[in-house]
Amino acid sequence: MTTLGLDTSNYTTSAAFFDGRAGGNAGKLLEVNAGGLGLRQSEALFQHVKALPARIAQLREQGGLEKLAAVAASTRPRAVEGSYMPCFLAGESLGRSLAAVLDVPFFAVSHQQGHLAAAAWSAGRMELLDAPFLAWHLSGGTTELLYVEPEGRNVKARRIGGTADISAGQLIDRTGVLLGIPFPAGKGLDELSQSCQDRPKPFPVKLAGLEFSLSGMENKAKELHAKGEPPERIAAFTLDTVAQIVRRATVAAQDRYPGLPLLCSGGVASNSRLRYILTEFCQAIFAQSQYSTDNAMGVAILAHRLL
Repeated sequence: MTTLGLDTSNYTTSAAFFDGRAGGNAGKLLEVNAGGLGLRQSEALFQHVKALPARIAQLREQGGLEKLAAVAASTRPRAVEGSYMPCFLAGESLGRSLAAVLDVPFFAVSHQQGHLAAAAWSAGRMELLDAPFLAWHLSGGTTELLYVEPEGRNVKARRIGGTADISAGQLIDRTGVLLGIPFPAGKGLDELSQSCQDRPKPFPVKLAGLEFSLSGMENKAKELHAKGEPPERIAAFTLDTVAQIVRRATVAAQDRYPGLPLLCSGGVASNSRLRYILTEFCQAIFAQSQYSTDNAMGVAILAHRLL
């Protein structure tokens, strides 16, 4: 029994199949002009529509489209009232059409739920989805600390903390572009930071309960750049600051919800410094790097569970 998942997020077009044990994902980053910090939703939607046929063709070449039993798509960023982005219409419309032609069920899930499922599966910890756990969703648009619990065969995520303004991904991308790294800048900033031999102390971000703000850190990075600080030190300063405030919020959450495992998902969760800090000090569980970034694997996994 194989299921097909589609995810058309703000910056990645992806399709995946899952047979209950293994699967495959085919993804493509959307194209952003040099020096740009993103895309308008209309442009993102247009690129998704153009890119989806090739992603489906890739899965067919992998033998992943035989005997499909269900189709699913991420239809909104999060499973909460008012969560909406036009770019998800590309995957949803194709998914509903394919399900109708194949006469199989269609399942609508959220992008965030897909991230959590992909992280649990790629970490070899699918049992996490069947009991409460804590999770970070760290991406270009989201920095949320979540309390997650089963909801039937899906998962229900409740925000308990995170950023009050810009996300960790926005901070990283803006800093990277400031330093001349192409968008999305996470991987490039990570590599640049590793060349820093004299890492500065992290910026003292204030933690209020489980909430924090990163806009002050963005201003500090701009100030350091204007003063001619070496790029590798700015990169290390930025990533160490993110890792330390996420660690502090995690420790506070673990005190509030003792004994619950911690799962980390989203593109920022592929950062090497963050992985080291949260694994070493918080015993965090991480998705494999290729399933930290936006992908449709979790959507296909949830389709299989829901079916």
